Amino acid sequence: MGNAQEKPPGSGGGVARPDQATAGSGTRSRGGGGGGGEKPQNDRAPEKGAVNGTQRENSPAGGQEEQSSPAVDTSYLDAPAGALPPHLARLKNEGNHLFKHGQFGDALEKYSQAIDGCAEAGIDSPEDLCILYSNRAACYLKDGNSTDCIQDCTKALELQPYSLKPLLRRAMAYESLERYRKAYVDYKTVLQIDTGVQAAHDSVHRITRMLIEQDGPEWREKLPDIPVVPLSVQQQHREKPISIEQAQARAARAAQEEARRKEARFTLLKQEGNGLVKKGNFQEALEKYSECLTLKPDECALYTNRAICLLKLNRFEEAKQDCNSALQLEPANKKAFYRRALAFKGLQDYLSASSDLQEVLQLDPNVREAEQELEEVTGLLRKSLMDSANRGVCQE
Repeated sequence: MGNAQEKPPGSGGGVARPDQATAGSGTRSRGGGGGGGEKPQNDRAPEKGAVNGTQRENSPAGGQEEQSSPAVDTSYLDAPAGALPPHLARLKNEGNHLFKHGQFGDALEKYSQAIDGCAEAGIDSPEDLCILYSNRAACYLKDGNSTDCIQDCTKALELQPYSLKPLLRRAMAYESLERYRKAYVDYKTVLQIDTGVQAAHDSVHRITRMLIEQDGPEWREKLPDIPVVPLSVQQQHREKPISIEQAQARAARAAQEEARRKEARFTLLKQEGNGLVKKGNFQEALEKYSECLTLKPDECALYTNRAICLLKLNRFEEAKQDCNSALQLEPANKKAFYRRALAFKGLQDYLSASSDLQEVLQLDPNVREAEQELEEVTGLLRKSLMDSANRGVCQE
């Protein structure tokens, strides 16, 4: 499925519409807050308490010439809207525009005028009326008016049974009112129509936990009947062409999901690596950190953690390289300096080890381990220099 509500035959125009607007959280207002295009998969249950309002620009200071505003494009108002006559299509388009800009109360008024206008003009277009009721329901949901949202969604579904957006919005409104059984039924119906609505999946999991706590092991027996969506409806939904906006939204959700999976995998691998280090399994820990680096190659801590494993395995050159990588990312990382000093010590480059240990103590004079290592490395450096001098004397 896509993120935008279906357009009735004859609809057009490139303007974002409230039937593409998120049925998210908010409170009812006559002003503008920050709104957006609807993406049902990303819908969230409404939250009460937010106030939407518009800010007016201050008048120019006295004596200053007021700059003329650029011409506002209102051509979107005349875009066709299904079978609605021009004056009602204009109201719907204006409502869409207001919704897009977060003016949910004003958008609600336009949809109400359009609904009333259909009744007065004797318009009999179930699809157009369904969209108007669904759009007005989105405004109610933004306002936190869940009761009126449910009423409008139910009217929309009477006109167009199994319409996805009214089902999703009604489910969210039920959930906000803690009517979890009804919300569960609507979310499960949504998923029969489109299994790709992630918001419905998330809500089903969340509500299932609540129902188990509320009703115990027999919670399913207390649910209302879940309607079976006809196969023809499912097929019709799958065959609908998607808009560019819907395709972009799907791609964005896929990217977000992939990022979540990578983050979860990264966290697990890092925790496993840390656990293996504590157990002394340095080779296995090294492998975990290496896999982490394929997911986040710019994570400084991974290089210093892997350096510990390499030091324990006497792979000093590789440990030094990991510390170099860490210092490129964080030039003042004292752990990287300290562990590189140990790598230099293992490579018998005592002068470089001494330099790194002095750098650690400059960054933090209280690192007792660095003081002890510096004393030892200084002794080793002195002995190395004396040995070199003695060899030179013997060769004369």
